[in-house]
Amino acid sequence: MVLALQMSQLFFRTGYARSKGASLTAQKCMSNTSYQYILINTLGEKKNVGLVQLNRPKALNALCTDLILEMDAAIAKFEKDDKIGAIIITGNEKAFAAGADIKEMLNQTYSEVMKGSLFGEWKRISHCSKPVIAAVNGYALGGGCEMAMMCDIIYAGDKARFGQPEIIIGTIPGAGGTQRLTRAVGKSKAMEMCLTGNQVTAKEAERMGLVSKVFPASQLMSEVIKLAEKISSYSPLIVTLCKEAVNTALETTLQDGLQLEKCLAYATFATDDRKEGVTAFVEKRAPNFKNS
Repeated sequence: MVLALQMSQLFFRTGYARSKGASLTAQKCMSNTSYQYILINTLGEKKNVGLVQLNRPKALNALCTDLILEMDAAIAKFEKDDKIGAIIITGNEKAFAAGADIKEMLNQTYSEVMKGSLFGEWKRISHCSKPVIAAVNGYALGGGCEMAMMCDIIYAGDKARFGQPEIIIGTIPGAGGTQRLTRAVGKSKAMEMCLTGNQVTAKEAERMGLVSKVFPASQLMSEVIKLAEKISSYSPLIVTLCKEAVNTALETTLQDGLQLEKCLAYATFATDDRKEGVTAFVEKRAPNFKNS
């Protein structure tokens, strides 16, 4: 697959890759539940970072329903695990996720997608109370780009490419592509990407505000793990409150957001972790947060 291919060819081969029913080696998770389309692990010195790796390499991690359901289950387990402070979602060096599974959707009708609530299973990432970080190498197109935008932070490898190419096959984004992209990069850039199907490079995505940082592909995961470990070193309770405040800024007026921020900041004064954090700062030592 080369970048010089025509956009339409690239879209069908990678953007909305067709499933070939690849039989992948299952990975056992902590509760002995087996997954077919993802791998999970715990990372970091303190094993306090959860990893969900999309694992359909022959389909460039095309997002079939079973993959989404497995990912949701894995995120739910990490969310309930008190030892996990942050979650990483990644793919491989060729593709974070090259789009939805077009073969799965090929013959679906309006009635079927309405009754089945197409994309309804995708909410787990954005609803997770713990920070979720996307580590994007390779293609993040269509549903893959939407999935990355559901995460709280996006770090990208220098060869990553982002796009919403649904227009090419006569549809539009349905899992947040028109909404989150507009909030991230502004109306003009979002319109251009959604109406043309054009891709942007990792560096372009960083300049537009879609991506926080870009690293050489080989260094991406180590940098993301460092970020996740740093976040995980803080009070989980306070991290959750901070995440809620930032997310609210995208969904309300400035005055309402400021009011919520103030209320949440006041709420930290009722926690042991705020007292511990301030005390540790005054005593010039590392804090020992208890999530309380």
